[in-house]
Amino acid sequence: MLTAPRARREPHVTVLHGETLSDDYFWLRDREHPEVLAYLEAENAYAEAVLAHTQALREQLYTEMRARIPEIDASVPARQGAYLYYRRFEAGRQYPFVCRKGLEAAAAEEVLLDLNSLAQGHDFCELGACVASPDGALLAYTLDTRGDEVFSLSIKDLASGELLPDSIAGVFTDLAWANDSRTLFYTTLDPTYRPYRLYRHRVGDDPGRDALVFEEADAAFYLLLQRCRSGQYLTLTLEAASTTEVLVCPADRPEQPWQPIEARRHGHEYRADHLGEHWLIVTNDRHPNFRLVCAPALSPGAAAWRELVPPRPDVLLDAADAFRDFVVLHERVGGLRQLRCLRPDGAELGQVNFPEAAYRVEPDENHDFDASCFRFRYSSFVTPETLVDYQVAEGRWQMLKQDVVPGHDPASYQVERLEAIAADGARVPISIVYGAGFQRDGRGPLLLHGYGAYGAVLEPEFKANRLSLLERGWAYAIAHVRGGSDLGRSWYEQGRLLSKRNTFTDMIACAEHLIAEGYSSSTRMALIGTSAGGLLVGATVTMRPDLFQAAIARVPFVDVITTMLDPSLPLVVNEWEQWGNPAEPTQFAYMRSYSPYDNVRAGVYPHLLITAGLNDPRVCVHEPAKWAARLRATKTGEQCLLLRTNMGAGHAGSSGRFDVLRELAFEYAFLLDLIPSPTHPLTPSSSRAASARS
Repeated sequence: MLTAPRARREPHVTVLHGETLSDDYFWLRDREHPEVLAYLEAENAYAEAVLAHTQALREQLYTEMRARIPEIDASVPARQGAYLYYRRFEAGRQYPFVCRKGLEAAAAEEVLLDLNSLAQGHDFCELGACVASPDGALLAYTLDTRGDEVFSLSIKDLASGELLPDSIAGVFTDLAWANDSRTLFYTTLDPTYRPYRLYRHRVGDDPGRDALVFEEADAAFYLLLQRCRSGQYLTLTLEAASTTEVLVCPADRPEQPWQPIEARRHGHEYRADHLGEHWLIVTNDRHPNFRLVCAPALSPGAAAWRELVPPRPDVLLDAADAFRDFVVLHERVGGLRQLRCLRPDGAELGQVNFPEAAYRVEPDENHDFDASCFRFRYSSFVTPETLVDYQVAEGRWQMLKQDVVPGHDPASYQVERLEAIAADGARVPISIVYGAGFQRDGRGPLLLHGYGAYGAVLEPEFKANRLSLLERGWAYAIAHVRGGSDLGRSWYEQGRLLSKRNTFTDMIACAEHLIAEGYSSSTRMALIGTSAGGLLVGATVTMRPDLFQAAIARVPFVDVITTMLDPSLPLVVNEWEQWGNPAEPTQFAYMRSYSPYDNVRAGVYPHLLITAGLNDPRVCVHEPAKWAARLRATKTGEQCLLLRTNMGAGHAGSSGRFDVLRELAFEYAFLLDLIPSPTHPLTPSSSRAASARS
């Protein structure tokens, strides 16, 4: 019988508001300490040993998931200036080639970047920004080769193919060119990985002498840098959890001081895009669901705002994309995103109609300000991702590409939209998909997915890899719990700060509803979530461990109090408005009531797979490691507990398109081994993973 590793215990006590917090695994915070690394490696070896008997299944899962990926593929070219830009994959290659062609039909391909070459010698490789100068002569790009979201900036001469000596380390991903094609703006990070400084670089100059244009002193604010589609302005959005301020600079005059559209005030959020002689501004100044206003480009303050679209209690206005002849509004109605087109003066042009009752729609690359169409990606639980040019004047879809998934038949699946009644009476939507042979007899395995934070929404989108579960008799469901903006801004507000427990009780209500309606049972249901969704997993299985047979917590934010007490850690100050500040007694008591690490107790938990990234700057590796160590020392029962750390990546896991499938195959094998489908059994007896001593 396998014996799990045990982290040693070293007393560490924090006294806060008269309460003593004991943390025997505080020492795991030092991720570079040899003992910490040895512990993580021991946990990895144990996880591999526990699931060693699933190796053939993992290979089968990997092979079938890889078979759904076109080995040779290319994106649809998108126009930017005098070129069409696209990315393509070659057979067997993990990473894409970034390419372009001229506008003429016979134009030859230029390979701008080969990410496969750039990835050589690295376990991880992520391309951040990749932007050609307005004249098309230079390419500026940022690259992360650790997964810690610290990028390096390079500039390439596209005529010679040579890299310029203007390399800059320690930058954030964002870049923006001025119109002279020789002035480049970028942002850098403070010790908590917060983008906080804006610099102006002149191509060919010593980067050490770059001009510091702006520094954000308030640790609650991040800098987000963009170039407007019109090409006339650059914007710097200063963003906190519930407050924004937008600074602008004319792209023709990059040395001019950046000026605010409207000075910040706490609780006021707004976003801006440039159109002709005006700014289009999405603002919550009158209503939490936002409205659309316009303002003169040269005097854009709130005193000059003129309303184009009023706020509506049942419609959340997410964004507005400005083009020369039209504006596209991104709205959320009844949990689904809608696209509505206006003339620049606010007159209606029509709403985009979608063919299914539940779907995901997201904007694609739309660089051309003069375009007559708006490009978006559409998918649903059963419809593979489809790239569409929406011809605005005609109100017509033009399908450019749809992913081909061998063997997939959309008609073989059933999609439903359900509602669970939460403890306080709120109606929580559930999106669910399952195969034609799925029976509502309580015997079906089901994977329940949730997030519930920051106003983000888990959409009912297509995932080809999910077919490996659906084809084996599983159902997959999304619980649209509070903390997201699924049902408007109030849905988000009801799931943060002193209302955060709604997120977890909503998930419990969804699980109970699925069981009551026969979609699954407590011995056939698994729970999954990532990051803040990992907190959702941790808190839910702490409150109601009896509801689930297994759970996967990916890079989970579970050490809520200790993390939020330490402003030297990434994201902490910025997120006091999301989770609370434990230095405040009322907020401390509330966070203490749900923080998974602080509520580990003796008792039987579901089978748990916990993942981490050694270089993760968002959820530091010690959080999942500490939680796993305390669970292992405290819980009862024989349910397995696995901690698996990617030692060469960060928050998002592996970067290569095939390496990602290896990680997913491990997770699916964990689930399928513990909850085999009655219609697709894997083994004639009970799971061997469950018998491992944990």
